[in-house]
Amino acid sequence: MKHFGLIGFPLTHSFSKKYFEKKFADKKITDHEYKLFPLEHITGLQALLHEHPHLCGLNVTIPHKISVMKYLDWVNPDAREVGAVNCIRISNESPVMAAFNGEVGVKGHDFRLEGFNTDIYGFEMSLKPLLTSSHEKALVLGNGGGARAVKYVLDQLNIEYTIVARKHTDESILFSELTQEIMDEHKLIINTTPLGTSPNVHECPPIPYEFITNEHLLYDVIYNPEVSLFLQKGLEAGATIKNGYEMLVLQAEKSWEIWGSKTIHP
Repeated sequence: MKHFGLIGFPLTHSFSKKYFEKKFADKKITDHEYKLFPLEHITGLQALLHEHPHLCGLNVTIPHKISVMKYLDWVNPDAREVGAVNCIRISNESPVMAAFNGEVGVKGHDFRLEGFNTDIYGFEMSLKPLLTSSHEKALVLGNGGGARAVKYVLDQLNIEYTIVARKHTDESILFSELTQEIMDEHKLIINTTPLGTSPNVHECPPIPYEFITNEHLLYDVIYNPEVSLFLQKGLEAGATIKNGYEMLVLQAEKSWEIWGSKTIHP
């Protein structure tokens, strides 16, 4: 039996568990199982892995996407640049292979942990088909962990962006500083905050929605509800809208691809 799962805390609901359980059922894969592992402190990771020796892969969610990196033997360059990991490939590692990789005594375990960030792939592949020549500049709403992959992808796509947050920093402006001119210049608006997530469906980022036009593209990483208040306001103004469901599907499929690969990285 091959086991996969999700670590994070708290784990009140999980897209990944439902998605992979359905995937296994649809494909009649009977020797795979996906479980939730509520892990309050990342220091418990090694004990968890020893308790579940058949684990082949883990998804990682808040609050461990950053702190988990110091427990990994290898991190994909993209994930390292973003500074967050949400997918781990686990393999048994012999002492000979560990010595070959130069990791004896470094991590202190008898398995190899490789880290990836599949949010990068999910966000980029779900966004690119919607982009037009109007989307040369973006507003990124929020500057927390959810914004890391978004900012990385925008950099890769050569889309200039301005971060909008509740607290002023050297790299961000305040929501209250948004003007019609700024809204007109930034036709792509991406919400990375949790505002509007069910059950708080009556919340939305405090931007001047009256300046949204049919040239704007509003992307919300939220997928529950299907149309958040942020997206609804954009829809009413004639904007193109996109929620985060496809991003989650794509990142889940990328995780599945990673777990199935046996490539050993240097």
